[in-house]
Amino acid sequence: MNKFLTAGLLFIAFLLIYYTGSFSKIPFADCVGFALTTELDTFETVASSTSHILYSNTAILINKLTGLGSIESNRLLVIFSAAFAVAFVYMTVRNLTKINWAAIVAAIVFGFSFTFWKNAEIIEVYTYNAFWLTLFYLCVINSFVLEKKKAYIILAGIFLGISIWLHIQNFLLIPAYLLFLFYFRSERAGVIYSFIAFSIIFSLLFIINYSQGYPLSSPFSSNQGHWVEESFKKTFSQYLMDIVKSVVYLLYNFTVFVIVGIIGIIMLYKDNRKMFNIFFLASVLIYGFATFYAVTDNYIFFLPFNIIFALAIGYGLTSGKYLFFKKLSWICLFIPAFYYLFFSIALYTPQGKAFDNFKSYKGGLSYYMLPWMCNNKGILEFVIDKKTAPEPINWMTYSANIYIKKLKEKGYTEEEIRKF
Repeated sequence: MNKFLTAGLLFIAFLLIYYTGSFSKIPFADCVGFALTTELDTFETVASSTSHILYSNTAILINKLTGLGSIESNRLLVIFSAAFAVAFVYMTVRNLTKINWAAIVAAIVFGFSFTFWKNAEIIEVYTYNAFWLTLFYLCVINSFVLEKKKAYIILAGIFLGISIWLHIQNFLLIPAYLLFLFYFRSERAGVIYSFIAFSIIFSLLFIINYSQGYPLSSPFSSNQGHWVEESFKKTFSQYLMDIVKSVVYLLYNFTVFVIVGIIGIIMLYKDNRKMFNIFFLASVLIYGFATFYAVTDNYIFFLPFNIIFALAIGYGLTSGKYLFFKKLSWICLFIPAFYYLFFSIALYTPQGKAFDNFKSYKGGLSYYMLPWMCNNKGILEFVIDKKTAPEPINWMTYSANIYIKKLKEKGYTEEEIRKF
């Protein structure tokens, strides 16, 4: 089957999956903040570590062009970005391995990976971020395996630069990008143009902020917390627990395919040392940062690494030494059942029941163990009903109150808003 047709079918399939499981009401966490920004209909002009300027402005632009409203504009951006990212993972593995079934399986495994799927079902920046990162990874690999290297080398710099406008964490990929340019230094023109394009796009983040009176360090800062500083103040046992959690996240995202990914990493090390070095450097920096970053939801910061690991899974599936993985690759279709099984088991344990009760205000254990979000509990109804949570969520309720006020000004009643 033509690879472009297959990519299109994967896009449509996951678009339907993500749409079907998408949130029914604005979820908790940062979702209401993004919806509020779109509702205010004023383009962001300042880039910080939490403003995600490109995501916010893209959602606002979609709303202006389509008139869908703040909620549906964000849903469209998140779901379409996610489906495209799955298709790009397929294209990347297909170009790398030339084996169609391995690329399809890798795309499905990634599309069903918990962290990515979860973020495809809520209002968040991470699937749009994955959209640009998968394009960056695709260009890096295409530079190794396809002709017209110059074009892909240039595009790699452009896509990485754009991705940093979505999430400042992506600057951790710069060392890997520079190593990539070093390996292709014989393609002098492509390397120069790529570096210039990247430098301009990246520098504009600082220039825009500085022109408005903000310090040059402002794209890396936020007034909402001091998470980086706190990451260096943990005890040894806390660091150790961080490592354990990171492994659990990896296993929960990729199940038995973790073994295949490890095989793919080893294979790449043997087959193409330069490509391995680039992705290994990127993985170490991203995985290390996400592991020790002092935020409660650090699992989402593994996504740039998870994309790389999904590519490793696709490469590992092609190993002639482990043909039984090919015979068992169909189990990727049952990954959703795996989530439900582990959720059901956890819910029967005393610890699971206690956690479910503690987090019941936002959906309980299912919020944390099931990726789909249909029929979820919403932050707006929570605020309208003047409910309280057993933990601080003031940044959510603050945005929710402003959003509710804006909706009331447009003529919506509390009963109508409760359904949003």
